[in-house]
Amino acid sequence: MWIWLGLSALALIGELASGTFYLLLVALGLAAGGIAAWLNAGLEWQLVACGVVLLLGLLVLRKTRVLKKREVNSSRNADVNLDIGQTVMVEAWSDSGTARVWYRGAHWQAQLVKGCAPQAGEHIITELRGSILVLTPKSVGST
Repeated sequence: MWIWLGLSALALIGELASGTFYLLLVALGLAAGGIAAWLNAGLEWQLVACGVVLLLGLLVLRKTRVLKKREVNSSRNADVNLDIGQTVMVEAWSDSGTARVWYRGAHWQAQLVKGCAPQAGEHIITELRGSILVLTPKSVGST
């Protein structure tokens, strides 16, 4: 019993150090094995108790979506991509709705966001699609 509980305590300490929920599940499973040992269950039942509690905990975490990573669209998120929100000057738009703009010391291919009329002037970078800047006219973006 003490071996189970000692391993559970080590897993709990590891959980506190790492911040993942996986080691918490392992600690709970090991504690369940320790409780089974305290109830004088055989080794096979101790292992079953450990495994069942661990798997049930994993199922609960998956159902509550605690383990799901938050997906961030980096092409539109200014916290991830520092180019979002920056201003560029567009001299003229082509018939296909693209332009070449000077930004950060180089020429970039730019595309107008859907629903906006092509006009020369200042534009705001709203998205990056690969190496293409998606722009919104500053008059639309500031309102």
